[in-house]
Amino acid sequence: MSSPLQILQTYWQHDNFRGNQEEVIRSVLNNQDTLALLPTGGGKSICFQVPALMMEGTCIVISPLVALMKDQVENLIKKGIAAVFLHSGLSYSEVEDILEETSNGAYKFLYLSPERLETNLFKVYLPQLNCCLIAVDEAHCVSQWGYDFRPPYLRIANTRKELNDTPIIALTASATPLVQEDIINQLKLKNVSIFRQSFERPNLSYSIFKVDSKINKAFEILKNVPGSSIIYCKSRNQTQQIAHLLNLQNVAADYYHAGLNGEDRNRKQQNWKENKTRVMVCTNAFGMGIDKAEVRTVMHFDIPDCLESYYQEAGRAGRDGKKSYAILLYNDNDIERLTILPDIRFPLIDDIKKVYQSLADFLSIPVGIGEGNYYDFDINLFIKNFQLNAQLVVATLKVLEQEGHLSFNETVFLPSKVLFTAPKSILEDFESGHPPLEPLIKALLRSYSGIYNDYRGISEKYMAKKLRIAEKMITSQLIQLESYGIIHYIPQKETPQIHYLLNRAPVQFLHINHQAYLERKKLFKKRIDKMLEYIQQQNQCRSVFIAKYFGDSNVKNCGICDICLQKKHKPTSAVEFKTTQEQLIAYLSIGKPTVKRLLEDLNYIPKDKIWEVLQLLEEEGFIILNDDGSIKLTPKK
Repeated sequence: MSSPLQILQTYWQHDNFRGNQEEVIRSVLNNQDTLALLPTGGGKSICFQVPALMMEGTCIVISPLVALMKDQVENLIKKGIAAVFLHSGLSYSEVEDILEETSNGAYKFLYLSPERLETNLFKVYLPQLNCCLIAVDEAHCVSQWGYDFRPPYLRIANTRKELNDTPIIALTASATPLVQEDIINQLKLKNVSIFRQSFERPNLSYSIFKVDSKINKAFEILKNVPGSSIIYCKSRNQTQQIAHLLNLQNVAADYYHAGLNGEDRNRKQQNWKENKTRVMVCTNAFGMGIDKAEVRTVMHFDIPDCLESYYQEAGRAGRDGKKSYAILLYNDNDIERLTILPDIRFPLIDDIKKVYQSLADFLSIPVGIGEGNYYDFDINLFIKNFQLNAQLVVATLKVLEQEGHLSFNETVFLPSKVLFTAPKSILEDFESGHPPLEPLIKALLRSYSGIYNDYRGISEKYMAKKLRIAEKMITSQLIQLESYGIIHYIPQKETPQIHYLLNRAPVQFLHINHQAYLERKKLFKKRIDKMLEYIQQQNQCRSVFIAKYFGDSNVKNCGICDICLQKKHKPTSAVEFKTTQEQLIAYLSIGKPTVKRLLEDLNYIPKDKIWEVLQLLEEEGFIILNDDGSIKLTPKK
């Protein structure tokens, strides 16, 4: 039997494990319930994928994000490992086929969302799946005291009961001690082995700048730090504006947010991965599952509402171990906005009920209807039609998600679906009378089994490649076939979707756990207070501050964050200042020097001392520092 290291070398081509990956894997192989707290970029997936490959049966992986599941499944398939994921775009029959195949041993890894666990179909197949391990990714979502609580995660423990106590490995990059304890309780982990990898990132320099112009500071940083970069913003419009301004300065930038269609997102992401785009300006929709090692800078143009989010996003810099920078830019307005955020994010119950009623009216959902259904949802049109506050609507949707009433997803991909409706007896005559449509009919029937009995998700792109014609022609022919009554064709959807998890309730009976709601608001405010403290404090190393927040008290001062560097900088003595000034003036009196040449020629003087003297000379009017880097000496009379 292969060892964990041999599995790693065979499939991942890595020579050794990182951190405590191997210890985590040994725990899983000993059938221990395991909680692994690994920082962003710490290789969490290897901790369950490697041991699962050494175990008999299928590993069920529970993840909240379709993009993350898709990314991991594709990577496994590229390695020759059988993996599949269940997503909302699959028909009932397709899900049934996948579960049937999995129960027959066709897949080593079955990825699914926590919502899928509660479906009747999944419950029927669950005992037959021969599950060897349950991997719970983003495990902090199970805790209502965490920053990203998702109620369906609470149902994972019930699934485990049906599997004769199959071991669980719970993984997260960002959980405070309170959330860690709640993960263990909610998942009902037994005799759990806990592994905490240090939150120290010795190559990552954290810096915070209070600035008047964020874009000018970004230009300065990108000019001084070459390489790939991510800039995080709160709004979609902001991503486009900043990318436009960067391009005007000849910085190859693009923007990314959840409102883009799948093709645009994939193209932009690929261009950035291949370094055709240097800077990706994005909302937090970008980054999850993105494994690019050589990101040199991650900048935040807005203050995240908690250290968990900031740590995860900033941690996408420097995964290759080389010197990298996490920079947060802010001003007084940002502080004010963050301070009032708890009341915005947790609205009054009456306001929540008002939005809930308006939503049902907008989607035309009667009382007692809706459970399990998806509805196209144009949030901007909804806000406009009902004259609602945008922040209130977004906050209410989040509350309704956390209370288990519905889910709102801006990036749901529902593929095209086809069902043959014409009797087989007339299909042959139809093909004879319509030769141009015959190849597509035959291709559909051969490619998608069961398409006569139920809707099947199809790919126009795949059909176009198979028949060697344009994708637009495939779409046109599908529409023609529907007009002739041969098929029923539902084009693909990438519009935002509201998924009702429960039937629509009369608004007066809308259930919200008020006590838990107020407790979540209280903890949310504490997280914001901690974020503000992180920004405004001037004494503690940034890395140490973050590590302590997550319960890691063993991290030493990094020596490279803005606070550590400030402490290293010793004030220039009067004698030293005078000597440096004389040397600079003597140098500047010869020729037409530039700052770059000055720093090179006088490299025996520390750069910070040179800059200190240059700035004072400029303030006193002895020199002029030009935009092109040249220096003009103008001695005062």
